[in-house]
Amino acid sequence: MINYKGKIARLCKQHTTLAEADIVRLTEIAESFEMSKGQDDVFIDVLSSVVNEAVVVYHYRPSSDKSLYRRSVCGERALRENEPGVLRTLETGIMSQGLVAKTQENHLVRQTVYPIKNQEGIIAVIIYEKDVSANIQAHFDVTSTEYEDGEISSTLTAMLRFNDTIINQLEDAVLIFDKYGFVRLKNKKADAYYRQLGYLEDIQGLHYDNLSLDQTTFSGVIKEYSTSPSCSLRTDVKVAGYYYQVKRLFIQERDFRVGVILHDVTEIKDKEAEIVSKSVAIREIHHRVKNNLQTVASLLRIQGRQSESPEAKKCLNESVSRVLAIAATHELLSTEIEAHVDLLDVIRLIASNIQRCFVDCKSINIEIKAAQSIYLDSDRTVAIALIVNELLQNCYEHAFGDCSDGNITVHALLEGGLVTVEVTDDGIGFPVEECSRNSLGLSIVRSYVKDKLKGKLAISSNPSGTTVTFTFKK
Repeated sequence: MINYKGKIARLCKQHTTLAEADIVRLTEIAESFEMSKGQDDVFIDVLSSVVNEAVVVYHYRPSSDKSLYRRSVCGERALRENEPGVLRTLETGIMSQGLVAKTQENHLVRQTVYPIKNQEGIIAVIIYEKDVSANIQAHFDVTSTEYEDGEISSTLTAMLRFNDTIINQLEDAVLIFDKYGFVRLKNKKADAYYRQLGYLEDIQGLHYDNLSLDQTTFSGVIKEYSTSPSCSLRTDVKVAGYYYQVKRLFIQERDFRVGVILHDVTEIKDKEAEIVSKSVAIREIHHRVKNNLQTVASLLRIQGRQSESPEAKKCLNESVSRVLAIAATHELLSTEIEAHVDLLDVIRLIASNIQRCFVDCKSINIEIKAAQSIYLDSDRTVAIALIVNELLQNCYEHAFGDCSDGNITVHALLEGGLVTVEVTDDGIGFPVEECSRNSLGLSIVRSYVKDKLKGKLAISSNPSGTTVTFTFKK
């Protein structure tokens, strides 16, 4: 067995949620490169489902004297600031042609990046690399796009002057593309935007298809223009943690065809995300603290109705009011744990609290396993505490509803910069799809794993037990 196949499968399972059929397809593509004996360095990269970066799962090196690398970089990361074309193609599905990139060994190369797709979307990319001296950009120049001195229109000349005086003062990025799809006019804000997206070279002269931040291509935009000449296109897109509104304008001019305006709305989106995050926290407080205190209030009401003493009734009713007031204040409370908390200490505390709450279920055993201490910041530790609390409570309430004998295992693991927490029980199981739609508890777990930890969640269940696993970057 050739070891690259096993390595591709292992890395894909560690960093992605790709289906087995997709992984098999990647190994078949890798096998075709091994058999072809090509002359270039070729890579297969996948997008990590945990962090916003790509991972090299396959590297074909032609030979020690022809390869641009001293060693294989299989298993290493491809960062946006070094390889913008890789991340861009993984996100948009559009080929990136001739973009400059910096390798893991700090060499400058030009990359051609092709998407690998299944019926649902992009699963990986194939990357061909050439030394930076190779002019891959010429591939776009099917028709000559250089302007002779006498061919520059008066409108172009006027716009260039306008660029120097006014357009560079705009807060939005402006790019003007000629009839062949190449950038002929841009402002300083456009340079700044694309630098923060990882582009290493001046974008002047690059093709629209190399700069598109959504899933549009130049040919597609021109086709849209031909069917609706008077319309303008507007889309919203997220790239590298930044949010942009993209507006395309069709230009009725001999030298120009398309104008693109990029408006950065990241601050607005971050505020919206912050509001959503706080809403989830408040919902969790309602779900646990307020509901439990309302149960106490209900018990006090029952006792008050059964009491014959007016004074006792009065005292109990006052107690009900106090309890409900405390419940209301919990909507405004937040919990803070000191920075760099040991994750295992938190899990032990949560397990102890759960066992006290279910004091009648002494036959249920909780085992906590970990090979090492894992220290995390306070924000994520709070999120993990809430997630583990929800999962353990679900085990008690549903897996062992009759408090029969049972075992719960919480396993925490730190490997390759990723933290994995696994909660397993040997209870009766449940239908995952049905409960995922209807369960508030699982909705909260999914929300916290996705929004707070930026991680991935996996749930499997059968009549022999249930396993819930969530993974995130340390």
